[in-house]
Amino acid sequence: MTTQTAPDSRLASALRFATELIAWIGTPWALAPHSILLAIASVVVLIGLPTIFQTPGDKPRVVVPVPGVVTVLLVLLQLVAAVVAAWFAWPVIVAVVVSVLAAACVVTEQPRWRWLMSGPAGAD
Repeated sequence: MTTQTAPDSRLASALRFATELIAWIGTPWALAPHSILLAIASVVVLIGLPTIFQTPGDKPRVVVPVPGVVTVLLVLLQLVAAVVAAWFAWPVIVAVVVSVLAAACVVTEQPRWRWLMSGPAGAD
């Protein structure tokens, strides 16, 4: 049985990666004044969970296979973290830009999310 791969969209991948970077930077930035431990934990969660839990066919190597819905939820976690952190940590104009970026990411991710939610081949 061959594992079918996710729909390829360079724009969606670029927007998703940019938003992930913002989440990885912005979340600890927003949390650090309140708790250094929370700031560190946020980075561990935001980078660690998607690294460990992956849907077969979506990435070349999978550490712990999970259904597509988990991957979609992890992406949504990153998007929400980026937007919320931006509003708490940075000037309004930056928060607006991050919010627009996250919205664009949601739009461009739709084909991949539909594929993930349909149960990619080899995800069993």
